[in-house]
Parts: sequence; C-alpha cells; structure tokens
Amino acid sequence: MALRREPHVLVVGGSDSSGGAGIVRDIETISSLGVRTCLAVTALTVQTHDAVMEIHHSPLSLVADQMRAALQANEVAAIKIGMLATAESIVAVAAVLRDNPEVPAVLDPVLASSSGRAFLEPGDIAVMKRDLMPLCRLVTPNLVELALLVDTELAVDEGGAVGQGQELLVAGARAVLIKGGHASGPRSTDILLCSNQEPIRFDSPRLAVSMRGTGCTLASAIAAHLAKARSIEDAVRQGKLCVFEKLQKKAAE
Repeated sequence: MALRREPHVLVVGGSDSSGGAGIVRDIETISSLGVRTCLAVTALTVQTHDAVMEIHHSPLSLVADQMRAALQANEVAAIKIGMLATAESIVAVAAVLRDNPEVPAVLDPVLASSSGRAFLEPGDIAVMKRDLMPLCRLVTPNLVELALLVDTELAVDEGGAVGQGQELLVAGARAVLIKGGHASGPRSTDILLCSNQEPIRFDSPRLAVSMRGTGCTLASAIAAHLAKARSIEDAVRQGKLCVFEKLQKKAAE
C-alpha cells in the first residue's frame, strides 16, 4: 500500500474530550502540514476547557504494543510524545525508543493540565529525566515545566531560564526548547539550547489572545517538520510560525 510508504508522525499521548489539547490537537496540526499520523494512546481523560475530572490510564503493555504496531505498519519518520501520566508508562515508551534510535522523538513534557491538575509526581519526573529525555531529539518545556524538571523556582528572567535549560542538557537532554509563552512583555521568545552551541532565539510579537493546546501544537508541528527531514533549528522555526499563525487567526475572530 502506498500509504505505508508515506512519512508518518507517531503521536504518543492522552485524549482530551474537550478537543482543546492532547492527541486531537496533535493530529489536527500534523495533518495541516501534510504529514500523516498514527497513534499510541496513553490515557483517556474526561475534561472540559476548564477542568480535568477523570484520567484512565492505558495498560503499560498496550502503550508499548500500540507504538510497535504503528512503527511496523508505517514509515514513521518522527515521534511526538505528550502526556505520560505514570513512571511505568515513561519506562514503556523509553523501551520502544531504545529499539528505534533512528526515529527522532520530540518530548512535550506535559506535567500538568492548563487548569493546574498535576499529571506526574516528583518521583515520576525524575524517571522522565533519567530514562526518557536522553532518548529524545528535543524536549519542549514551558517555563513552569522547566522549573519542575530541575526542581527549582520559576525563572524570573531569560538568563535564569537559560540556566535551568542548561541543567537539563547536563542531565542528558540532547536539545531543549524553552517556550516563552508564560513570560511577560510584548515579545514571546522561545530559546533553543543544544550542547556546545550558543542559544538560538525565536522571537515573535506576543498576541493578546489565549488558546489551549499551544504546547501540543508546537511540539507536533516540530515533529511534522522533522518527518520532512528538516534540521532541528528549521523545524523549530517552522513550528513556531505554525503556532503564531493559529494565534493570529484566533485573535482575528
């Protein structure tokens, strides 16, 4: 089948019954960029745009088996990882990545919902840093997630955020994209950190509009561009443009 030979992004993450984030937003974004998707569902959630009421985790073997089946069935050119709500699911996903080191993975470390419900305990976050992050081509924390990952206070300026991101590099991350959406000021700046390179800044006007799922959108767009054999810098640049265009469209509504 021709479908098997087309590049796919394997989306690994949880559902969002509101449609505002999670795998719904991932598929929407990747498809809009002309790349096909396949899935491994880690959890089913009951949520609105304001609150998460229930989380039902997929059995660990099911998560890994979904990933392996998707990789066997399709030409998977990139993997996008979102919600992993237990240490066991993190270990299961890491095992599959170790068996497929040629496929670049983008990890969006979803540590809490937009409404503030925690998805991972501190011990689980340590497992993510130790077992999963070193296997991923890129990790995309926002400022809140970055502080949780390095177990410290929220950075108050760009220098502090870069210092925290460099801690993740020391801990084994291959590249870190610090998202600036939770900062303040007229400009929104994302910062790409790679070992032995100067930080690369991606700057755009900060729009006076909010939208759930922007982190999902950005990580998915980057994964889609990696599937098109873009460099990590170009994939990040194109991914940020994708998010900015979506925000512009919402602001105009």
